[in-house]
Amino acid sequence: MPADEFVHLHLHTEYSLLDGAVRMKALMEKAAEMKMPAVAITDHGNLHGAIEFYQAATSAGIKPIIGVEAYMAPGSIKDRPSSMRDAAYHFTLLARDEAGYKNLVRLISTAHLEGMHYKPRIDRELLAKHSEGLIGMSGCLKGEINMAIQADQLVRARETAATFRDILGPENFFLELHDHGMEEQKKCNRVLPAIAKEFGLGLVAANDVHFLERAHHAAHDVMLCIGTGKLISDEKRMHYKPELYFKGLDEMRALFGDHPESLTNTVAIAERCNLKLDFGTLKFPEYEPPPGKTRTEYLHELCEAGLRKRYGDRAPNDVELRARLTKELAVIETTGFVSYFLIVWDFIHFAKQRGIPVGPGRGSAAGSLIAYVLEITDIDPLQFGLLFERFLNPERVSPPDIDVDFCEARRGEVLAYVRRKYGERRVSQIITFGKLKAKSVVRDVGRVMGLSYGDADRIAKMIPNELGITLASAAEKTADLKRAIATEPATKQLWEFAGHLEGLSRNAGVHAAGVVISDRDLSEYVPLCRDSKGNEVVTQYAMGPLTDLGLLKMDFLGLKTLTVIEDTLKLIHQREPDFSLKKIPLDDAASFSLFNRGETIGLFQMESGGMTNVSKQLNVEKLDDIIALIALYRPGPMDLIPEFIAAKRSGKVKYAHPLLEEIAAETYGVLIYQEQVMAAANKLAGYSLGQSDLLRRAMGKKDKAKMAKERDTFIAGCATTNKIPAKKANEIFDLLEKFAGYGFNKSHSAAYGVISYQTAYLKANYPVEFMAGLLSNEINNTDKISIFVGECKRMGITILPPDMNRSGLKFTPESCHPERSEAERNEGEGSRGGTGKLRGENFKAVPRDPSTSPNGSARDDGVARDSRDSIRFGLAAIKNVGEGAMASAIAERERGGDFTSLEDFCSRVDSRIANRKIIESLIKAGAFDFLERDRAELFACSEETLASAASSHRDRAAGQVSLFGDLPPPAIVRRAHEFVKWTEREKMSFEKELLGFYVTGHPLDAYAPLFASGKYQTIASLGELSDRASFRVAGAIAQVERKFTKKEGKPFAVVVLEDLTGTLEVVLWNETYAPVASALEPGTVLALRGTIDKRDEAVRATAKKARVLTPENIKQFLTPNESDRVPEEVVHGERELVDAPNEFRNGLGHAPVTLRFAAGAAAAELRAVREILAASPGAQPVRLMLTVQNGETVRIDVGAPLRVALTPALELQLARWLRSA
Repeated sequence: MPADEFVHLHLHTEYSLLDGAVRMKALMEKAAEMKMPAVAITDHGNLHGAIEFYQAATSAGIKPIIGVEAYMAPGSIKDRPSSMRDAAYHFTLLARDEAGYKNLVRLISTAHLEGMHYKPRIDRELLAKHSEGLIGMSGCLKGEINMAIQADQLVRARETAATFRDILGPENFFLELHDHGMEEQKKCNRVLPAIAKEFGLGLVAANDVHFLERAHHAAHDVMLCIGTGKLISDEKRMHYKPELYFKGLDEMRALFGDHPESLTNTVAIAERCNLKLDFGTLKFPEYEPPPGKTRTEYLHELCEAGLRKRYGDRAPNDVELRARLTKELAVIETTGFVSYFLIVWDFIHFAKQRGIPVGPGRGSAAGSLIAYVLEITDIDPLQFGLLFERFLNPERVSPPDIDVDFCEARRGEVLAYVRRKYGERRVSQIITFGKLKAKSVVRDVGRVMGLSYGDADRIAKMIPNELGITLASAAEKTADLKRAIATEPATKQLWEFAGHLEGLSRNAGVHAAGVVISDRDLSEYVPLCRDSKGNEVVTQYAMGPLTDLGLLKMDFLGLKTLTVIEDTLKLIHQREPDFSLKKIPLDDAASFSLFNRGETIGLFQMESGGMTNVSKQLNVEKLDDIIALIALYRPGPMDLIPEFIAAKRSGKVKYAHPLLEEIAAETYGVLIYQEQVMAAANKLAGYSLGQSDLLRRAMGKKDKAKMAKERDTFIAGCATTNKIPAKKANEIFDLLEKFAGYGFNKSHSAAYGVISYQTAYLKANYPVEFMAGLLSNEINNTDKISIFVGECKRMGITILPPDMNRSGLKFTPESCHPERSEAERNEGEGSRGGTGKLRGENFKAVPRDPSTSPNGSARDDGVARDSRDSIRFGLAAIKNVGEGAMASAIAERERGGDFTSLEDFCSRVDSRIANRKIIESLIKAGAFDFLERDRAELFACSEETLASAASSHRDRAAGQVSLFGDLPPPAIVRRAHEFVKWTEREKMSFEKELLGFYVTGHPLDAYAPLFASGKYQTIASLGELSDRASFRVAGAIAQVERKFTKKEGKPFAVVVLEDLTGTLEVVLWNETYAPVASALEPGTVLALRGTIDKRDEAVRATAKKARVLTPENIKQFLTPNESDRVPEEVVHGERELVDAPNEFRNGLGHAPVTLRFAAGAAAAELRAVREILAASPGAQPVRLMLTVQNGETVRIDVGAPLRVALTPALELQLARWLRSA
């Protein structure tokens, strides 16, 4: 390197989190522009960005110098000074070579794992032990030498310099000169040259770079405020000088012209730093096989055993099986991944042996026969047409990637096993970095600028909800946003700052699933740290760099659905011990019907509104349809959905070439899988499957030069293999290129499709157990519980309130009618567990098929199952009580029998468990209703009861036992307490707060005629509307927040409105707010007209008109025309007004409840509706519209015995059939 150059050796990237703002790519562009031959990275106390920096620099032709600005303890890292200021100094370290890099990694790992006190610290003893290959520099003003000079402690400054010279050697220790115009720096710079001369040390000019351009200073200042939680206007906060930018040689020469050697020394140091990192060598641990066997022999043995287990008699002689197994084994052995497969097999084998649920597969691994026979996956690749080369391509060898789903609740057990087997320091979780993304950076910047939350939130909400959206594209796409930026000075300023900071790293976290396993202590390869809680050991490098360095990385994912399935199976096994998901049919019509009716709550991967709509349009008829849905419903492939549905519905499929039919028939001619593109290249153009995978990758990357070359190869291959003319081959290539850009990995879709089908099967055939499992896995989420409870009601499953004598810890199936005989149950039950006898002559019972169980599941043993038609609320799901406390209470109940009174409960249960908050929550939730005492009365006496119980506990603890201690305790004398009965609204409010739903009623029960009128949409349905669409809803106020506009001080309100289906946040601006302001209180019922706002994560709304409703005034909202109007029905495709019998025209609330059934409605479905109607007797008539096989619609007006009271609760249960009508 020429001597007249300069190299920045002290620089902070974005990985000096919320302190440095230098991005790697921009840094290299700047260094290249300034013709700097090298550059260093020296982030604060970490090496997070080292590999990304190294790769970016190498790609740009610039020498990378990896370093760190370390925190040096004044004494030992074991010391714990009382203040951050006294805890550590700054000290710059650079790696000269591989030895230096390894020592840097060890030092920084030790700093985080052992030296953390305010900051991750090293000390002189550690540095001396690991000094080989390192260059040290004295640091900034916070360096120990500079701190001593500032304190006029020159002797200490000289002693410190001598110490570091002795540790590192005079040729490896330099004194840093900084000049940002600060008097403190000038003072140090007057002393440092003399110390350097005295001890034979070199001087180095540095600029402590924190941002690239001087113009970036203001934005960097905003970032500092985000990091420190300060406002920009706060003058007492930390400030950086504008000079800390990436200066050029001339600027540095102007500053340090008096010491030209300080500039040339930067080049000399850069020439001495020649670190070469190894990205080619795998560092996987070696699996230890049983004694006397090699790894390869053991893998063969396991595969042969697994093949026999999976395929039975086919295993020895099936040519296809043997060939596939032989091919895969050969590739695995040749590529050196035998140990990898054995390691994965081992921990999955451990999990399955201990009953820990494991997913059927994830990602491309499901394409491997070896993975299937080793039971790493449970998807037969031959059955589903999956390709091994999509997983491990012998023509482009890269490490395999097997990610595994475990039961969320027990994932930790598998991780602990791996740590025990390979060593604590050889296994680690992986760091991840949160970014300042579009919406979050706007809110962060707005906050530190001093804008109100509402103002910043308003701007953030204007940014579209699109994956990966940027601020620039948001401004282009949204006219309101563009206008705000142009016309509002504060918004313009916010936008400029946010634009500079967007995408920078904000914070470090732990990857939800990533685990790395090494063949030795990980700190020999990568730096380590701890998570934010200071517990788990985590790599300082993210997932990408770890893979590039050749470490074994895999995802141990916790999948809640597996836990739900496991909990459901445990409940099913209580009555069907031999039930197994491995034995269920894969063509269950009842399961597919759930998809087609849109009843997808609880179905894996199918719960979003968009996915539900697509599944209804598609008409799911087989497992392949579910697999296709999962592949299609994601950004990109979504564009193919209309084409796919049209092809499936019409049955008319055209193929660009006859040979494509075999490949694309399963997806109706639309190539939606990557494997199909590979198979097409293989079949038509003679590519090997390995070459096909390379073609697929090239097409996905859209590399024009590479694609032109591939096109020629493809056309030639088509001509040679199948004599396909060049024109047709070009057309086929264009087609494959189009689909390759969209195609999804079928292996992953197939594995997840199977889980989705399993959840559908359980919901369709074991609904009570499945919903209990779902609810039990959301015990800490009352919002989710509310949704699932609503689904249970729709399905006809009763949710029983919590009961201290009957509830379990979680939700449990229970029968509402235990007294009924088995014969009665068999005679009267439908697939949804309903009860009650037939009522009315016009709605006849359809006999149950004796080959099905009472729950609708297939059966072949003739044994009657018991019927559990209800779910008892789990005690752990009550807010404020805690799982541990309820587990103890249940244990006491099982030990000593049912609780007989509140006093009995408090005296028997540990006072640390039966505290005031828990007791009050249990009373409010109705858990003591079995005592048949008023809840308000129990609440009133709870304090006295607790005090008495506490006294008894103290006496027992002190050993004060009566002489007659063996006698039974005297009867509890209950003293009367004065109390005020709670109103129904208060009772229901407590239930909603603590349980997530209403038990004793609903605030909207009195408004049933209004909801039955059809005038108002449900809140749940608003999610299907487009942004800015108009709506009409009615509901009760759950929360209200009154505010004032910032500019004019006008009052407005933000209201959370609730109906039977969900909640909605609504803004009532002043003109809408004023007429109803005095009535806006929780519990008030409003009718609203407004517009939807879907620009943020949740659906919100703005009200245009609001009216207060009362049970007395709702008649004015139901005009005679609307209440008497008979629905128009469609018969044979023509609109026909059906004449209504006189009995339907009896005034308000007596319009018929019309229910529509799809063609082929099952008998079980009709029985379920009958039972729902029978349980809600009232005055409103019911009309059924049944579509029969020839397409005609048959109307059945149900007789008087099955008239109903259409309450909100009943409307929710019948929503599916009402919605269809």
